[in-house]
Amino acid sequence: MKFEPKDPPRKFEVGNSVRFDMSDCGSMSLEPDEQITFVTEAGGEFDVARKDWGFYATPSLNGRLSQFDLRAVLIRNSLTNRYYLLLVERGREQAFLNYLEQESCEVVTWLDSSESCDALRASLDNGCARD
Repeated sequence: MKFEPKDPPRKFEVGNSVRFDMSDCGSMSLEPDEQITFVTEAGGEFDVARKDWGFYATPSLNGRLSQFDLRAVLIRNSLTNRYYLLLVERGREQAFLNYLEQESCEVVTWLDSSESCDALRASLDNGCARD
């Protein structure tokens, strides 16, 4: 693992309706089979693991994420038609919904339980093409 901080952080403007500065604080390089864990003030954890074929971008959606009070959700920005996988802290859903409205986004599906993942899988098995 190698972390390269950006000091000072690179700042750039983001947002659609409400513009604000984002700070790019550095770069993390991982070798295959290395993992980095990000933590919240409330004790939530988010792991990114590198493999020789790519990355596990999240811990298990219906396992470790929920144990750390994080909810995975697939959203779509209706202005750009871009899709994003986000993690919402449990108890912060209203702030998240406010953000979606502000940024012209919509929930495609929550991916935070076995039931929701199974429902998505069933809908794909019932006629939608898979890659």
